[in-house]
Amino acid sequence: MMLNTDASTVRGQYVEARTCDVYTGSCFANADTGLIGKNGVLAWKIDSGTVAGTKLDGLGVAAVVASKDTLGLKQSGPGRGIVIVDAKATTAQRAALVAFARVQAGNLLGEIIAVRSAPFDLTICHCDGEGCAILKAGDVKVSTRCIDVDHDKGCGNETTMYPPLAKGVTARAAVAAEHTFSGKGLNETWNDAGRRGAFVGTFVTR
Repeated sequence: MMLNTDASTVRGQYVEARTCDVYTGSCFANADTGLIGKNGVLAWKIDSGTVAGTKLDGLGVAAVVASKDTLGLKQSGPGRGIVIVDAKATTAQRAALVAFARVQAGNLLGEIIAVRSAPFDLTICHCDGEGCAILKAGDVKVSTRCIDVDHDKGCGNETTMYPPLAKGVTARAAVAAEHTFSGKGLNETWNDAGRRGAFVGTFVTR
């Protein structure tokens, strides 16, 4: 599915966090399956690009998702979610941001419960190997740090088990030092700090 009627490239910064580890050993990953890890946040800050003829430079959008499956082995299980769009967006930009998030998140946003407008801030710093990010968007807060392969080790066989949930993303796994959703609409909230369940990076899509 093409996002842009004018074939413009959309690029920017990306962060995600989920309530299961993405950097882990296979035994830990298998133990999680079907039990935990069914919630997550995906966020995009668009540096440049046009969707459906609408320019989105400098704007951000986040998807708060609740899946029927653990967000691990089943990367695209059916889900429902809330879309948070940048408060600076116009009506046309708001619609374009929702369309962008829906395509990028795929079946995880199969049912959009609500679209909400809120101040959006995503900052990725490069002081610690590109694993440091801070996201604030409405009722969502995520902050990350790099994985310390010695300090954060759970067993001797950890690896990045899964790719990012969104399309067109180049990112590395990170620790979600803070990962919270405190809003209404999904009939659940979470506070999942200290998990190796984040990705920080960039995206490029057409």
